[in-house]
Amino acid sequence: MAEEGSREDGVVAEIERKITEAFEAFDHEGSETVDVREIGSIVRSLGCFPTEAELHELLAKVEEEPPTGYVHLEKFLPVMTKVLMDRSYRPIPEDVLLHAFEALDENKSGYITKEDLVKHMTEEGEPFTEEEMEEMLSSALDPETNAVHYRDYISMMIVDETDHLPQ
Repeated sequence: MAEEGSREDGVVAEIERKITEAFEAFDHEGSETVDVREIGSIVRSLGCFPTEAELHELLAKVEEEPPTGYVHLEKFLPVMTKVLMDRSYRPIPEDVLLHAFEALDENKSGYITKEDLVKHMTEEGEPFTEEEMEEMLSSALDPETNAVHYRDYISMMIVDETDHLPQ
């Protein structure tokens, strides 16, 4: 039984190391704090993809009281460790993403124009912010055709979950 506990301790230590490294990449002052607006990027860099509502729930757990606009590593680390241990906020499967893009591609051409994509992503469902839209277009848009060839984009987006968690 003792071996089981020490293996789990090793997994937790490895997860905490990955979280700390991701956090430190955004801790520009080296003060063990980051701007609250960076938390979504940190969480996504760890292979977790929460909805906007889930991200707000997470922020409520890690933000200072009263809110200062900053998150401390000591508050973020245990919450994010639990998220990774529980495998929360998993990415959407490739076939579901493909089906969603195909639904937007009315002509079945294999691509969506920049204009159509912006319209769908900013006017329907949980709308993207301008910053989120720019971030998506910077990696999704083919500059020569001004379109998103979504099969290529999906293959870029797919996350290998084994990259983020120790075995």
